[in-house]
Amino acid sequence: MAGPTAMRLSSVLALLRPALPLILGLSLGCSLSLLRVSWIQGEGEDPCVAAVGEPGGPQNLDSGTQLDQSDEDFKPRIVPYYRDPNKPYRKVLRTRYIQTELGSRERLLVAVLTSRATLSTLAVAVNRTVAHHFPRLLYFTGQRGARTPAGMQVVSHGDERPAWLMSETLRHLHTHFGADYDWFFVMQDDTYVQAPRLAALAGHLSINQDLYLGRTEEFIGAGEQARYCHGGFGYLLSRSLLLRLWPHLDGCRGDILSARPDEWLGRCLIDSLGIGCVSQHQGQQYRSFELAKNRDPEKEGSSAFLSAFAVHPVSEGALMYRLHKRFSALELERAYSEIEQLQAQIRNLTVLTPEGEAGLSWPIGLPAPFTPRSRFEVLGWDYFTEQHTFSCADGAPKCPLQGASRADVGDAVETALEQLNRRYQPRLRFRKQRLLNGYRRFDPARGMEYTLDLLLEAVTQRGHRRALARRVSLLRPLSRVEILPMPYVTEATRVQLVLPLLAAEAAAAPAFLEAFAAGVLEPREHALLTLLLVYGPREGGRGAPDPFLGVKAAAAELERRYPGTRLAWLAVRAEAPSQVRLLDVVSKKHPVDTLFFLTTVWTRPGPQVLNRCRMNAISGWQAFFPVHFQEFSPALAPQRSPQGPPGAGPDPPSPPGADPARGAPAGGRFDRQASAEGCFYNADYLAARARLAGELAGQEEEEALEGLEVMDVFLRFSGLHLFRAVEPGLVQKFSVRDCSPRLSEELYHRCRLSNLEGLGGRAQLAVALFEQEQANST
Repeated sequence: MAGPTAMRLSSVLALLRPALPLILGLSLGCSLSLLRVSWIQGEGEDPCVAAVGEPGGPQNLDSGTQLDQSDEDFKPRIVPYYRDPNKPYRKVLRTRYIQTELGSRERLLVAVLTSRATLSTLAVAVNRTVAHHFPRLLYFTGQRGARTPAGMQVVSHGDERPAWLMSETLRHLHTHFGADYDWFFVMQDDTYVQAPRLAALAGHLSINQDLYLGRTEEFIGAGEQARYCHGGFGYLLSRSLLLRLWPHLDGCRGDILSARPDEWLGRCLIDSLGIGCVSQHQGQQYRSFELAKNRDPEKEGSSAFLSAFAVHPVSEGALMYRLHKRFSALELERAYSEIEQLQAQIRNLTVLTPEGEAGLSWPIGLPAPFTPRSRFEVLGWDYFTEQHTFSCADGAPKCPLQGASRADVGDAVETALEQLNRRYQPRLRFRKQRLLNGYRRFDPARGMEYTLDLLLEAVTQRGHRRALARRVSLLRPLSRVEILPMPYVTEATRVQLVLPLLAAEAAAAPAFLEAFAAGVLEPREHALLTLLLVYGPREGGRGAPDPFLGVKAAAAELERRYPGTRLAWLAVRAEAPSQVRLLDVVSKKHPVDTLFFLTTVWTRPGPQVLNRCRMNAISGWQAFFPVHFQEFSPALAPQRSPQGPPGAGPDPPSPPGADPARGAPAGGRFDRQASAEGCFYNADYLAARARLAGELAGQEEEEALEGLEVMDVFLRFSGLHLFRAVEPGLVQKFSVRDCSPRLSEELYHRCRLSNLEGLGGRAQLAVALFEQEQANST
């Protein structure tokens, strides 16, 4: 028996011999780990934990130092939510951006010191050249009651003494923006600043240091260490330095006498904090250039000028614009040079890839054209000539090429001619005769693509001429995506709903009021409702029944059910009610800062809709007109059960806010033809209404009001952004609108088109026609 056992053992060892080093290594590692754990446990408690409990240990240190590292500090603690039923419910307000909740700060704020004489000239030139590069740009002046130019935020201190103005400027920055920005750049209005370079400089510097950075100047009679930053070339102040300087501003203003605000600030920093101006920090140098009198910026080519962050002095606004043109051209040349270098690197590296030169996209460095995965994703080409386009927004087969589209086509043709001449000169010189054919399409991965058939006249060096037809391809690539600065809005704004009611709509009003109670009054939304009851010429008179009696009773019932609620109503008598005229009545009875939500009797407002109204309607900036979801007619598209009948095909589109408990709805569509719902501020409406009255007078104004809705007033007579987007929370049941013949031709056409498109989808209409033909044939 020993023989077979030994043979089996030797065979097992032979199989395990390659894995023996691995097994031994794992065993040794586990043994050493267990041995180390036993040593640590035998040494007693952690000395760091023990030191925390000792009196006078780290727990008694100042708040500015690191405290104990005990495990108790890192254990999560669950605080149960408790709501006192005796206290009224209060809605919790959250910040609009997570950046605000986390305490994140913006990078740079620019403060410009200006005066009465230069506010409307040099300060305006500064605003037009650099305002779009910075998150916030403020102008400080000592003039009281200064007239503010359009698009500029001016702070008036009321005293033009230089030191006093500088002190109040720093105090204002600390009080209002000390917690929101990391860097503060102070400059004069006779300084040109290369904004992209300054923003890049602020992005490379550490924010947790006391820094006073600019062009250094020596005090008269002081040592070399005592330096201040010249105000004409601007200077950077860190947030931490501003926080430390703030308590000393009053003392410096009383003790230091100086006619120059920059010298006063430098002395204040040195005397109170011992910090002087530096021109270099963390490998970043602040470069400036002093512009000589009567020098032409186009002829400046020194390295100091080309690399400068700031140029001073600038004597007039025209010189500021010339400097901006010069530096913009330099930045553009630098960008083109970097693009060419990157394209050369991509071309060299593509040869080493498996695909080789075949994998090189055109233009180099841009994404390849979009590849459709089905026939529904194919991007179509739009055909155009120099006078007409054959893809019109209204569905017409041909329409004139005008406005921005005409400028776009002209720019593409000029660019193509310029590139051809750049490539073939001096052997050939091309001149455009006319555009034969033009095609363009928008590729979401690349940009706008063009294909142009050009009839050209080629001229050789000897003067020979010949007509040539050539096809060229161009691409206008998508530029860098940027976040547009928008004014701050809050969800705490009260919304004033306005519901115009005609006598024919009175029967549907109780359903609206019940939906208003469930969606607004029940969750205690910060919103009010005004009913605008529109009587006809012979309605509601003496002896005639009141068509709105049931509406008034339903409103009184809601006031009784919800104590403290006030549903206001206004009675208006009009033969031909216009939406603009009706809103004029409501607008006069509310303050200018009121946020209006113009609704219809079929609208069903809710918390989400009201919040989007608050977010998208911005005073002095934007008006919001949502596109509601309209359900199809139940006669053509009856409701289905949630599961659907066996063997049925896919259901038609359903409203985004539909309730699944009542079964799948009949489907519907977003009604782009309707524009009766809108969110806007009363001040913006009054401004647009005044402009309408100024441009149109007398009978012309009366006729215009008949053919205008509120959205048209904002679109034609207001400089605000008009935001129109689909609103999933606004779901309306099918109903046939009453298209009054008194409406203008355009409004009547839109109303009729909305009713026809709301009957059903193409599939439902096809089934209805088929069934009707079958019934007629039998």
